[in-house]
Amino acid sequence: MYLFRIFRSFLPMSNPLGFGASDWVVLALAILLVALLVLTKCTAPYAREISKRTPLCMGLFFALAILLRIALLPQSPVPIPSGADDFSFILLGDTLRHLRLANAAHPLHQFFEAVFILQEPTYASIYPLGQGIVLAIGQIVFGSYWAGVLLSSGVFCALCYWMLRGWVAPIWAFAGGLLAVMEFGPLNPWVNSYWGGAVSASAGCLVFGALPRLKESPCARYGLLLGTGLGLQILVRPFEAVFLGIAIVVYLAFAFHKNWCAVYKPALAASAVIAAALGLTLFQNRAVTHSWTTMPYMLSRYQYGVPATLTFQPNAVPHRQMTAEQELDYRAQTAVHGPGTDSFVAYFNRLADRFRFLRFFFLPPLYFAISRFVPSLRQWRYAWAGATVLLFALGTNFYGYFYPQYIAALTCLFVLFSVVGLERMARRARLYAWLLCGAWFVFWFGLHAVGDSDLLSLARYQSWYYINRGDPQGRASVENRLTRSPGRQLVFVRYAPSHRFEEWIHNGADIDSSRIVWANDLGADENATLLGYYANRKTWRLEPDAHPPALAPYAVESNPFMPVH
Repeated sequence: MYLFRIFRSFLPMSNPLGFGASDWVVLALAILLVALLVLTKCTAPYAREISKRTPLCMGLFFALAILLRIALLPQSPVPIPSGADDFSFILLGDTLRHLRLANAAHPLHQFFEAVFILQEPTYASIYPLGQGIVLAIGQIVFGSYWAGVLLSSGVFCALCYWMLRGWVAPIWAFAGGLLAVMEFGPLNPWVNSYWGGAVSASAGCLVFGALPRLKESPCARYGLLLGTGLGLQILVRPFEAVFLGIAIVVYLAFAFHKNWCAVYKPALAASAVIAAALGLTLFQNRAVTHSWTTMPYMLSRYQYGVPATLTFQPNAVPHRQMTAEQELDYRAQTAVHGPGTDSFVAYFNRLADRFRFLRFFFLPPLYFAISRFVPSLRQWRYAWAGATVLLFALGTNFYGYFYPQYIAALTCLFVLFSVVGLERMARRARLYAWLLCGAWFVFWFGLHAVGDSDLLSLARYQSWYYINRGDPQGRASVENRLTRSPGRQLVFVRYAPSHRFEEWIHNGADIDSSRIVWANDLGADENATLLGYYANRKTWRLEPDAHPPALAPYAVESNPFMPVH
């Protein structure tokens, strides 16, 4: 990282007559390109040999994705949960860690109302099990929910290489594994939050890696991997699992249309795993909603109006009294949905707007590679892959919101498109594109590793990369103060009328045994009930909309704000 320190030393000396900051950025990138060129030429023969050793390469990419993020911990520590999604997934992980699918409703649940969390008939997250299982594993094995996120990132990078081995030559699979680390490794939002994306991406790797192998060798082993991928997708994103299932059926129909008997054993193996995933989903439904067929998010939609309905459905109507934060979220989601049902114009305008999200899956130097991939669509397997992407795009467009993790199962296909395009480029152009990708990653990784505040001001230009730094919401300072205070704590959260979309109510699966309990401030009269229930706790009042958030010992007083309920 000496290059970045040298670069920083020149910044204060920049002037209109000499080098400016932009000149030093260009110089740093140029030096990186030269260094990467030398490194590429020196290591190419070894990479070709190593790329053929599948277990070794999978272990390499697994470790690389994890170790690179660990290297940034001094400057960018373990992410602080910072929103309703994070809190809901952590509640799910904590529930599973206690070997439960749901928790008993709290007798004073009105104080613990929060976005994306059910309070009745049980206290539970509204989300499917997949991401929660990963978080629970991280907490049980390493004592950190984020460790599960980090592990899932490494697993995805390893599986991405494995998937590509079924489609391209080993050296290009190796290149794809490196691209996976650069694009979806330490600097990616999936690694630096708790709602993730790598689990769904891993599911896609298993499916898209098993299919070509199944075509060549229709054995039960590949059927088992195929079923594991689809089953995992069901547990993470059941809506998009429908599109993945359709894509699988279409592939198998083309691959085995002359010999359906050959796929009999693999289909049985796949069906067994898929049935297990569906069974887990049904048991979660029963435990959380007390109905086998009602999913937790469906009950949340009925009670709170969120998540929003599909665009061809009318907006949901809440059937429960909501907090100010829940009301804000409901109004935001209905606004994104629109006042009525979808029209053709609105549907296609929304679809066109979502093309910008492709930038999440491709580094800028890969744009030329994608153009070279297009002729490959004349081959039926690449045409099928392209049609699968189109199917996901059209299907997910029926939901008003969109985030890259919604189509995370396609991530390995996007990497496949990149490496096939690179392979078809002229040798020199291919080398330049590859070096630019490497320089892009090394540059931004180096800035975060150095941690200089002036250099990190450039981070606003790193489109789609995100890594936590500092304490912008003031959550860490509040948590640290509460942690240092001896004994058990009760925190009443009082939102201001100007409050905007920052959930602060977050509790564990067993609220009463938690050292810190977060509760909505419902006014002095109602708060007295909770104060009596938690008579032995030190009590605080938090005003999160102050700058910084104001935490003070609780005093009974009239609330100048309207009650949140």
